[in-house]
Amino acid sequence: MKKTIIANWKMQLGFKDSQMLIKELKQKIKKTSSEIVICPDYLSLSSASSVFKGTNFNLGAQDCAIKASGALTGEVSPVSLKEIGIRYVIIGHWERRTVLGENSELINAKIKSALAAKLIPILCIGENLAEREAGLAKKVLLGQIKAALQGINIKVSSNLVIAYEPIWAIGTGESIIPFEANTIHTFIKNEVNKVLGKNIRVVYGGSVNSSNSFEFLKQKNVDGLLVGGASLNVKEFSSIVNN
Repeated sequence: MKKTIIANWKMQLGFKDSQMLIKELKQKIKKTSSEIVICPDYLSLSSASSVFKGTNFNLGAQDCAIKASGALTGEVSPVSLKEIGIRYVIIGHWERRTVLGENSELINAKIKSALAAKLIPILCIGENLAEREAGLAKKVLLGQIKAALQGINIKVSSNLVIAYEPIWAIGTGESIIPFEANTIHTFIKNEVNKVLGKNIRVVYGGSVNSSNSFEFLKQKNVDGLLVGGASLNVKEFSSIVNN
């Protein structure tokens, strides 16, 4: 099975810089054995869809609304995203949970909304440092899985991706040991299978770079990577994709 490499640009680039990076990636990455998903900001999605048309790049949004239409000022409909060629959408990223106060009920609603629009949700889960040090990582992850996937049904396993992002490793330069990540991914897959009856992809995120990506991708149950800062550098991201 192909590894899935997801680039989350967050709100790190202005519109012009995003356009430049999109074009550079298209020129630099011609062939790869991995599935590539680029998640720029909303303003860049439409133009990125045009640039990447006919290539091996897929596009993802960084979030979506809880329903297809309605009085939701400032939100973006998953149906509109689908219309411009978006395939994936990141949901429940820790920044939205902690900085913007998104709770499990909202995340669950967004997953249902994305699936209804035939987008593939990338559900982010992860424990913080205090929870890890207290030995509560698996308990926290299980709680997030059950809350986010309550009432969810998917027809095929490819319709959902889980991104395991230990919060303590995001943007800190510290990453989990690849073997430990594999162990956690095995746990996540088993628990999601109990809820959905499907064997879904689980990708790892948290200070991923070209130096450590190969070791993560070697792990049996690491189905890919969610890359943050390293995805903003063409050379660095190309090295990750081509591992």
